[in-house]
Parts: sequence; C-alpha cells; structure tokens
Amino acid sequence: MSVTQEQAGWFAQTFAQMVGNVDRAVLGKQHVVRLALTCLLSEGHLLLEDYPGTGKTQLARAIAATVQGSNSRIQFTPDLLPSDVTGVTIYDQSTKRFDFHKGPVFATIVLADEINRASPKTQSALLEVMEEGRVTADGTTHEVGRPFMVIATQNPIEQAGTYRLPEAQLDRFLMKTSLGYPDHEATVAVLADAARRDRTAGLRPVLAAQVVSDMAGLADQVHVDAAILAYVARIAEETRRHRNVRLGLSVRGCLAFVRCAKTWAVSQGRTHVVPDDIKIIAEPIMAHRLLLTSEAEFAGVQVGDVVGQVLGEVAPPTERSR
Repeated sequence: MSVTQEQAGWFAQTFAQMVGNVDRAVLGKQHVVRLALTCLLSEGHLLLEDYPGTGKTQLARAIAATVQGSNSRIQFTPDLLPSDVTGVTIYDQSTKRFDFHKGPVFATIVLADEINRASPKTQSALLEVMEEGRVTADGTTHEVGRPFMVIATQNPIEQAGTYRLPEAQLDRFLMKTSLGYPDHEATVAVLADAARRDRTAGLRPVLAAQVVSDMAGLADQVHVDAAILAYVARIAEETRRHRNVRLGLSVRGCLAFVRCAKTWAVSQGRTHVVPDDIKIIAEPIMAHRLLLTSEAEFAGVQVGDVVGQVLGEVAPPTERSR
C-alpha cells in the first residue's frame, strides 16, 4: 500500500503543527526541531550533543509536551544503578509474591540527561529497551509501549567524571545532532522574555500518542525507488573505504537512512523519497556512526568533513530505476 497525496498533505500539516508548538519554546532552531520530530516519527532515538545552556533539555521537554503521553526525566550520575532506570523486582509481604516496579524508562518520551555521566553498566541498561522497546527483568519481559523515544543529552567539553558511550550504544540512536547557539534575533527574543523561567510550561499537546504511531505507520509506506536504495548503499560503501574512516556506516545505519528519509519526505507533503532527502539527513545519521582513524583525528579532521566528501564523491541518481 502506498501513501496517497491526501494522506501526505495531512501528515505535512500535522507535522507543521508539531514544529510550530515546539518552536514556541526553542526559538530560531526550526531545522533541528524538524530533525528531532523526524526522529520521533521514525520511531527512533535522538542524541543531542552540545555546549551547556544551548537548550538541549528545553528541546526534549518541548517535544514531550507536544505529544499527549507520559514523559520522564532521568538525571544520569556516576552512582545511578541500572535498576534506577529500568525498574526493580520487590517482594510484597502482603501478597507473598515478587512484583516488578517499573522505572522511569516506562514513558512515552524519556529524557536521559547527561547520559555520559553514568557508568557503562548503567548505560547498557538502555540497550535492550532502545532496540526492542521492552525490559527484561528476572526472566520476565515488560513492554514499554508505543510510541517510545529516548532523547539523550551530553556535553562535549566536560570530560571529567564522564564515560564515553560505546559504539553499540551510539548505534542505538537514530540521529545525533546539536542545537548550537541561537542567532541574534532569537537571542534578543529570549532576553526580552527573561522573566519566563520555563518556556515549555505553557505548551499544550497538539496530538495524541496514538496519532504519533499512526503517522509512523504512514511514513513506513512512503515509496523509495530502487535507485535511491542503491544510492544509500553506495554512500555506505564509500564510508567503509574512505582513507580517514576506521569504521564505516553499518547496515543499521543504512536502514536508519531509509526510515528517516521516508519520514522527511512525507513531512514535506511528498509521497516518495528524492535524493535531496538523503543529503539533508546525512550528517545526523552518520555523525555518530563513523569512527575516524587516529591519524585523521590527530590531523583535526571532523566527521562532518568526511560526510561532505562522501556525498561529493557519490553521484545521486538522476532518474528512476526501470
């Protein structure tokens, strides 16, 4: 079943309402907001890496306030235990049985604040739930439900007391992006409203959680031509043989490309994916999946530079496959 133009129009209109709602709290960052909502509607997880005070937590809370569902915030610290995230089984004296008490990860939107401050053991508690949408405790599986999204934040400059996210954990995130500082006009607007301590406090949900699941299902049906799929595969192959790359794009990364491209395309009111959709989401999809060689890192090469080179070397398709 393919998406009709009428369905694409409804999706684009609803997506624009979501962007407008989040934009009330996060000024001047509409492109990042669109990427974050694309991640949500692609049923993926988002990693926000940026300097302190740029609005990472604000963005996460604004997205949580936009969707009518439960949300939770986990402040990651070195002493946080895996059971503090997923939940714990406790013996109930009155019923004489063990009951599972759900942790904060059982929510629609989960904000994992400063995720790299927790120990690797606690970070790994998120691996199963981020990949499979469930938590296994004492041999029993507990579903977290749909939609489900983890928005994690981390600070790139403070390394004391932090634990680097392993590649397996990074690969669980569909996208990685940063907000950056707002432009002059947005900064002035924020300063003019300095008395407002929490810009997300006045936000109201614009759609139910079930609608998010419906939109994700609709995005899955967007048409992707075989030529586009071949284009994504060539990009992945080019990253694997690039002279500055130690670990290239995985198959999971290619799947992330296709999933996000579908959502991005239908959010623009289109029923099919075009090469520009791939180019727009390329860096957020690949930034945390490509590992540079030690020589490239020493020479100051950035992942963004490699992504640009790869996109420049792999020619996009100019016509549909026959």
